[in-house]
Amino acid sequence: MQFGIFTVGDLTEDPTTGRTATEHDRIKAMLTIALHAEQAGLDVFATGEHHNPPFVPSSPTTMLGWIAARTHKLLLSTSTTLITTNDPVKIAEDYAMLQHLADGRVDLMMGRGNTGPVYPWFGKDIRDGIDLALENYELLRQLWRRESVDWEGRFRTPLRSFTSTPRPLDGVPPFVWHGSIRSPEIAEQAAFHGDGFFHNNIFWPKEHTEKMIRLYRRRYAQHGHGTEEQAIVGLGGHVFMRANSQDAVREFRPYFDRAPVYGNGPSLEDFSRETPLTVGSPQQVIERTLSFRTYAGDYQRQLFLVDHAGLPLKTVLEQIDLLGEHVVPVLRKEFAIGRSAHVPDAPTHASLVAAHGAGAGAVAP
Repeated sequence: MQFGIFTVGDLTEDPTTGRTATEHDRIKAMLTIALHAEQAGLDVFATGEHHNPPFVPSSPTTMLGWIAARTHKLLLSTSTTLITTNDPVKIAEDYAMLQHLADGRVDLMMGRGNTGPVYPWFGKDIRDGIDLALENYELLRQLWRRESVDWEGRFRTPLRSFTSTPRPLDGVPPFVWHGSIRSPEIAEQAAFHGDGFFHNNIFWPKEHTEKMIRLYRRRYAQHGHGTEEQAIVGLGGHVFMRANSQDAVREFRPYFDRAPVYGNGPSLEDFSRETPLTVGSPQQVIERTLSFRTYAGDYQRQLFLVDHAGLPLKTVLEQIDLLGEHVVPVLRKEFAIGRSAHVPDAPTHASLVAAHGAGAGAVAP
């Protein structure tokens, strides 16, 4: 099972100091966070893609390319890549290039994003969001899997005998997760193609998450990719830890109250009770995360949000150290207990290459 962190790259005032980092400082901090994640023994670093304030990561491949050059084991991903407003041709080329630069340590999560004004900035209509996600991904799959592509759809100019370059490393495209909080159409898309399904799992109650994952697992099996337990599932989670749970709550409360996605809403206590947000001791994070398996089943990837809402870099690095030293080693051990031998590991470039070489259809259209 893979464990890591994801960032949305928000630029938020620290409510305890009144200071807001510069864009330069925030971008540099994200790089430090990624390098520290590898040093702490985590498996994955994923960055969001945003094109509006108060967020800074507008160019994920630029950032991940820098990180790839300075890491050795860390798997690089996104959270998410905007399949709706990006040209599929550019996605195909950018991530194939990144795949080569990182020697295969790349996958990506497709998503529609949650910021309506972005659509017209890129010449799109938010009312076409689902249709854009479905059509653009169909084209992306062809670009990665066919040397010459002829294409005509609703949302871009036609392609005739087009070849995207560079070609995917070893002839195998990066593994794709489809990220969605609320759209069953995206769960169906992931299931239809046999791709991974990632549920962010930081906003909604567990009953909603369970419903979405069950839909994906059922449809994955119905589409002939394997059994329901063999479907590839990832979950998010938001944590803040101190050795003493009371200290964690006291320290995190002002950040929660002013957070771009939480502030002026339910109280910290109410939100923690109704969603997977966990503010407390490492043991509490372990117990809450292990509980995800009761409604998600055995799954392949767990990513934690630890740098949101203006937290100082020093504090974020301390969170990563707590994950690496006290939380993830226990989770690896506990999640392995009772895990069926039929549940696959999260796909990697090496496993996809091996499957393709064995004729398992890793790059089938």
